[in-house]
Amino acid sequence: MSKVERTGKQENKATPLRRGWTTGACATAATKAALTALVTGVFPDPVGITLPKGEMPSFPLARESVNDGNASAGIVKDAGDDPDVTHGALIVSTVRFGEPGTGILFRAGEGVGKITKPGLPLAVGEPAINPVPRELMVGIVEELAAEHGFHPDVIITISVPGGESLAAKTWNPRLGIVGGISILGTTGVVHPFSCSAWIHSIMRGVDVCRANGYRHAIAATGSTSEDAAQAIYDLPLEALLDMGDFAGGLLKYLREHPIENLTLAGGFAKFAKLANGSLDLHSGRSQIDFDWLSGEAAKLGLPQHKAENIRIANTGLEALEIAGTDIPLADHIATLARETALKTLRGARVNVEVLVYSRTGKLIGRAGKIDV
Repeated sequence: MSKVERTGKQENKATPLRRGWTTGACATAATKAALTALVTGVFPDPVGITLPKGEMPSFPLARESVNDGNASAGIVKDAGDDPDVTHGALIVSTVRFGEPGTGILFRAGEGVGKITKPGLPLAVGEPAINPVPRELMVGIVEELAAEHGFHPDVIITISVPGGESLAAKTWNPRLGIVGGISILGTTGVVHPFSCSAWIHSIMRGVDVCRANGYRHAIAATGSTSEDAAQAIYDLPLEALLDMGDFAGGLLKYLREHPIENLTLAGGFAKFAKLANGSLDLHSGRSQIDFDWLSGEAAKLGLPQHKAENIRIANTGLEALEIAGTDIPLADHIATLARETALKTLRGARVNVEVLVYSRTGKLIGRAGKIDV
């Protein structure tokens, strides 16, 4: 939802980079601690949670309080060796029971932004708490409700003291997220960001794939697209290349170390950048050119007024929504992204397929074909 937030922290090349935990994981753990205390009067410390990929981290509490029907718990975010501006931020969850039948509600407290523009995976007016952290917190509430016998009518307020000033260093203002940071995360884990280390890992992944004799590999921008592509092909683990944002690093290495068939899988926004010639897909180093995207939509026959709306769109998701079913925009982006990939490969014997996925893992665009 927001720019991946970086500082000037330097990579330590002498030791392995240490991973950390997302704001969403911290908010989930804080919610579990606060709700447990609201029900039992006792804060679990440390508090453990289970993340989407099965990790079971425990978090020490930095703040705890119970008063006037509310319980609050705070956890200091540890981003590991990732140079993230939210490293060291205090993530606080305050919970209270809502009116019967109201269900689980989310509120933005101090330092957490609110959505003011369309094009994001949350409605305008909602707190900037991403879908996966919401799902994790809903799971916590339902689990505790079943264990302790109360109805899951709970109001969860997430706060980040100082979050508004931190948000000024991110893309949140440009995206129309005002008042603070976003509560992010799809896996709950922050992987240390090191260009050289990540590209080195990609190269080793290619080497392992080739050494095992695999003729087909999936290179994905993230876990959602990787899982969706795997549902099609069911390749061995050694044939899954953790490309991330480094399409250029992968494709350039494949020039000299080709794999016969390559499936590139990712979201619309990242592949819109690849389609327009960007090889580094990170939000801090490339952006969607909405003027260009509007022109491509017009070439496909989108009415001029809609093409103009794409030109002033806030996000790739909003552009897709504007195009709707009028034109095959995602297929077109897949085709252009494939052309960029083939151009970068410079004639290497690699058959490239591009799969474009929605945020929920639905296939929305495709170019090229892999025969299996």
